[in-house]
Amino acid sequence: MCRHLAYAGPAVPLGRLLVEPAHALYRQSWAPRCQRYGTVNADGFGVGWYAEDDPVPARYRRAGPIWADQSFADLARVVRTGALLAAVRDATLAGADAEAAAAPFAAGPWLFSHNGAVAGWPGSLERVAQALPARELLSLEARNDSALVWALVLHRLRAGDDMGTALADTVLEVAAASPASRLNLLLTDGGTIAATAWGDTLWYLARPGGGTVVASEPYDDDPRWREVPDRTLLAASGADVLLTPIEEPRDHALVPAATAASVTAKEPRT
Repeated sequence: MCRHLAYAGPAVPLGRLLVEPAHALYRQSWAPRCQRYGTVNADGFGVGWYAEDDPVPARYRRAGPIWADQSFADLARVVRTGALLAAVRDATLAGADAEAAAAPFAAGPWLFSHNGAVAGWPGSLERVAQALPARELLSLEARNDSALVWALVLHRLRAGDDMGTALADTVLEVAAASPASRLNLLLTDGGTIAATAWGDTLWYLARPGGGTVVASEPYDDDPRWREVPDRTLLAASGADVLLTPIEEPRDHALVPAATAASVTAKEPRT
C-alpha cells in the first residue's frame, strides 16, 4: 500500500508537484483522500528524477515519513526536472530493509513503484521467483513483494519488452499466482510513463501548462483529472494518454489511438 506519482513534461521544481498542491503527495502521507487500504503512509518515501542530458535518474529515499525529513521540502523547492517518480509508503509487512524498501526502485533509465500488495507473500510467488535467474534474485534491493515484482518487470524490460508490455504481462503473471493481489504499477524512463490500475485507484492529468501526471489520486481539485478504470494499462507519451484493458493483446498497448480506437482512449489536451 502506498501513494505514488509520475510526471513527464516541461521542467518544474519537484515541490510544484509533490509539496505545493493542496492534496500533494506530501499531504497524502498522512491524509490520503482515495486510499482504499491503509490510512497513513509513514513507512518511508522516495523520489527519483532526471537531470538534463543524463538518462540515469537520481534518487532520494528515506525510511521514515516524508513530513519528518526537514531537508526534503528545501530540496524540492530548488531541484527542477522534466520527469520524476515519487512514492510514500505504507508497508504491507514490517521489515528491516529501511530505505532500500522504499520506492522508487531503479535500474538503468527506469524508475518503478508498486502500490498494492501481493497476497500470500512470500509463498504465493515462490514458483514465479524460481523462473528468474539466480543473479537477479540475489540483486533484489529489498526483501519485500514490491522488490520482487520490480525484478519481474525488469527482467522483461532487459529482454526487450516495451514498458507497457512488461507491466501488463507481469501483472497477469503475478495475478495468476496470487489472484487477490493488488498490482498498481508505475514505471517511467524519463520520457514516457506506463502504469497499471489493478485493485486500487489511478488517475491522470494533462496539465494546462504542458506535461502529464499519473498518480494514485488527484493532488488538487482540477476538473481535468480523469480516473483510470480498473484492470487497465495506461501509456502516456507527450500529450497522448492511451488506455488499454489489460486483458487485450499486448500488441495494442502503445499503438496510436487513430488505429486502435476500439481498445484505447486518447485524452485531448485542453
